[in-house]
Amino acid sequence: MSAPYPDGGPLRVAVVGLGWAARSIWLPRLREHPGFVVSAVVDPDPVSRAAAVTDDPDTPALTAVHDLDPARTDLAVVAVPNHLHCDIAGALLRKGVPVFLEKPVCLTSAEAELLAEAERVGGARLLAGSAARHRADVRALLACAGDLGAVRHIEVSWVRARGVPDAGGWFTRRQLSGGGALVDLGWHLFDVAAPLLGPAGFAQVTGAVSADFITRDTARVSWRAEEAAAGPEQGRVSGRAPGGGVIDVEDTARAFLVTDDGVSLSLHVSWASHEERDVTRVRVDASAGSATLRCTFGFSPNRLERPELTRTVDGRTCAVAVPEEPVGAEYDRQLDEVLRRLRDPAGPRRAVGEARRTIGAIERIYASARAAQEKSLSHRV
Repeated sequence: MSAPYPDGGPLRVAVVGLGWAARSIWLPRLREHPGFVVSAVVDPDPVSRAAAVTDDPDTPALTAVHDLDPARTDLAVVAVPNHLHCDIAGALLRKGVPVFLEKPVCLTSAEAELLAEAERVGGARLLAGSAARHRADVRALLACAGDLGAVRHIEVSWVRARGVPDAGGWFTRRQLSGGGALVDLGWHLFDVAAPLLGPAGFAQVTGAVSADFITRDTARVSWRAEEAAAGPEQGRVSGRAPGGGVIDVEDTARAFLVTDDGVSLSLHVSWASHEERDVTRVRVDASAGSATLRCTFGFSPNRLERPELTRTVDGRTCAVAVPEEPVGAEYDRQLDEVLRRLRDPAGPRRAVGEARRTIGAIERIYASARAAQEKSLSHRV
């Protein structure tokens, strides 16, 4: 990592990619955090660059990552579309620039190995941008589960009532996104389960996917500014967005996995559903009891009013207090963690290792779903 300011001041951060995540999540928080200073923004689109520096016109606005000076960059926050994650993060890591990479860290197991090699060659650290485990309610759940003995089964689900992102854009094109709800929401859930699973890999993986809601106008996301501003779409036909854009990803995925040491994991993600509210549920069954969290991840306004955490032992269920916090506080907390890790060069490098397991599981879920669909089609012929 390049040295921070000589006086030990804030780390100099370049924000690469100026879409919704950068504008709504990272730029405001980085500018307010005393440990960071935004030293550059990068995006090929001139309108996006101009909008990003409206409040700070002295910030250099660059068109490409090769224009970044590694000697003046202590960290790059990479928030580009999924298919660019590996190329851009890999190039920065090879130049010796530490990277905070928005999820999904990679789209294939091969990409995970490319990132591992880039990290090794450049000597810079890769950090993964999945904030869910930094939520106060998730932390409370993990602490509660730690007192319940050996983990036997984990149930994770994130089901939105309505929340298909950017229908017809890169989110819903497999070549650009890597997948649908499983890649988008499922990555967060695997991240939450990771501390409970430990280092074990998955011995068994089976899954199914469906796309019953993705072409419905009523299923679109409503809280991302650039998508909501487009308004209701007219004339959409199944499998296509207005203008002919193909939609070829799932809106729902379900899976069942078993680790090498016998812990089972059930996963359910949906961008849209028949439900009334957007609800995330995490349940841990252990040898001495269980713990269940019901809340709403993300920024959707169609959320549970407050998180609910319960603990059950010997047939008695009791509520566990959860600290109240504003929506999005997990991202502030994650920046604190990023700062600690960057200032501790001897700390663990686990982003690639966890990404290997997550993307490997996702690939196997898709393979299982594809095999079932092909078998079903062959029976119809």
